[in-house]
Amino acid sequence: MAKQKKSATRRILFLIIALIVLLAAVGAIGKATGLFGSRDKGVEVETAKAELRTITQVVTASGKVQPEVEVKLSPDVSGEIIELRVKEGDKVQQGDLLARIRPDFYEAQVEQAEAGVSQAKATQAQRRADMLTAEIEYKRQQSLFDKQAISESDLLRAKNQYDVAKAGYDAARYSVESAEARLREAREQLSKTAIYAPMSGTVSKLEVELGERVVGTTQFTGTEMLRIAKLDQMELEVDVNENDVVNVAIGDTATIEIDAYPERAFHGLVTEIANSARTTGAGTQEQVTNFPVKIRVLDRHNLDLGNTARQTLQSEEVPLPTEDTPQFRPGMSGTVDIYTKTVHDVVSVPIQAVTVRDFVKVKPSEEAPADSTKERAEPSLKEDLRKVVFLVENGKAKMVEVETGISDDTHIEIKRGLQGGEEVVIGPYRVVSRMLKPDDPVRIKKEGEARGPVASSE
Repeated sequence: MAKQKKSATRRILFLIIALIVLLAAVGAIGKATGLFGSRDKGVEVETAKAELRTITQVVTASGKVQPEVEVKLSPDVSGEIIELRVKEGDKVQQGDLLARIRPDFYEAQVEQAEAGVSQAKATQAQRRADMLTAEIEYKRQQSLFDKQAISESDLLRAKNQYDVAKAGYDAARYSVESAEARLREAREQLSKTAIYAPMSGTVSKLEVELGERVVGTTQFTGTEMLRIAKLDQMELEVDVNENDVVNVAIGDTATIEIDAYPERAFHGLVTEIANSARTTGAGTQEQVTNFPVKIRVLDRHNLDLGNTARQTLQSEEVPLPTEDTPQFRPGMSGTVDIYTKTVHDVVSVPIQAVTVRDFVKVKPSEEAPADSTKERAEPSLKEDLRKVVFLVENGKAKMVEVETGISDDTHIEIKRGLQGGEEVVIGPYRVVSRMLKPDDPVRIKKEGEARGPVASSE
């Protein structure tokens, strides 16, 4: 019996020791994971230092490559193409013959007009002879009337005949001028059957074939035959959102990325900003309002397609490419980053550190520092939204109202509210944007530390 009692006592002792060890392990695990003691330590947050930086504001947009100068050629006269001397991609010089339209009809028009001029001149000569005859008769009748050999009615009759003959001669003279004008027009139409290059460049697009019939532009839109472009002067036309276009100015520098050259960046310069918007999805929830902006490519390109002198750019914002000269083609897709403004050595914080709080809901003990220039909103107002950041001081969150400036992809300028060097709360996002309040206890998450349940809750 004594042995059985001793054995039972040992088992109970072992169970008690095992239970104590288990409780100690659970407590250690809970403490390490934040299950226990999180209220004493406060909300777990991530922080960063407010520091001096150089910030460049960037506007990003996408578009297509196109020549700066491109001329569309349509014929002035209609007819069949009987000669086509170029093909797409050919280089041409100003004045080169590009195509010829069958001239038979227009040659006949010229011959007809020439005949009309001859006829009008013959009629003019006849009317001139009639006028001279009537003039001689009128002078003879005037002489007889002066001698009182004829009556006044005979003199008036002779004068009327002379006036009629003179008017007929004037009409014939005007008919000659009209016929000559028709002849000039017919010759002009005939000359337009030959189409010449209006400038030097490259045939970037050819829309017709030999033997095809084309429509002239005399009274309506004609057939587009071809395009001539300066392919050594390329640009990108991009659509910039209406909220960003106010920050863009002519002369702003840019970096250009072409999809065909994914590992390279090129210099760009803003040369044109549209005054009228380009709207898509008008009247729907998907309505978007953009403004076309043209970006000139400043780096050397398409050297075998022209020798025009290029504008150069020296800027610390854009790295210089060192690879071989690229060959850009109209219609290639690309993206531009336009550098609209740069500030140097300004206090800045990560963008996610700046949030908004409604000061109407902030209690008097939770107001921003006394150096704030804004007066506290009256309770009658619905809301008073202001930009703030949270600092970590003595284990607690301190709310500071700030005035922001420009931003880049990661940081935002702080114009007022911070001096630099402060420990600013930057995460988690839910904590910064909604949960955190002034004087809340916080603890800074250490590198490699597991995130507690309070900070990670969504």
